[in-house]
Amino acid sequence: MSTPDLGTLDWRPATDHPELLAEPVRVALAAGPLSVFVAPIDPDLADTQAFCTAYEVPLAASANCVVVAGRRAETTTLAACLVLATDRADINKTVRRHLDVRKISFAPMDEAVACTQMAYGGITPVGLPAGWPVLVDDHVAAQEWLVVGSGIRGSKIAITGADLARLPGAEVLRLRVPPISAAG
Repeated sequence: MSTPDLGTLDWRPATDHPELLAEPVRVALAAGPLSVFVAPIDPDLADTQAFCTAYEVPLAASANCVVVAGRRAETTTLAACLVLATDRADINKTVRRHLDVRKISFAPMDEAVACTQMAYGGITPVGLPAGWPVLVDDHVAAQEWLVVGSGIRGSKIAITGADLARLPGAEVLRLRVPPISAAG
């Protein structure tokens, strides 16, 4: 597979640069046949908007991974939701119904970091704990290349939408909030 052409970053095969990946991401890449590239970035520019501006990556070629916590009675379900940076995940309706939980919210930062063993602002769907649902928006799955976190704030990975849809626990569905239509 050819190297992605995303922004001004120097993309290299991720398996050749394990120092740029969180441990769970390294383990996942060693176990599976994914085409993943990695590029170092300034950790202070890891947040999506700052990253896309600094490295000239279009928002539509960047995806955000958010960890949610859904509760039903005494049971809590943690899951990851992946949407394009141009979209918002419909956590309160679509994700809550899909996970069959009564209450849902973004997982607290300390819980998300502890459970994933990844840095906040770098959490990625690659290498999440076994058994976690990974809900991938259909727009994400349709992209040739996307930029997502690497598990640390000092790099990003490029991965195909098709590979994201094949991750363990992945389910492709429409996660994004419908756009607001103009009146008139």
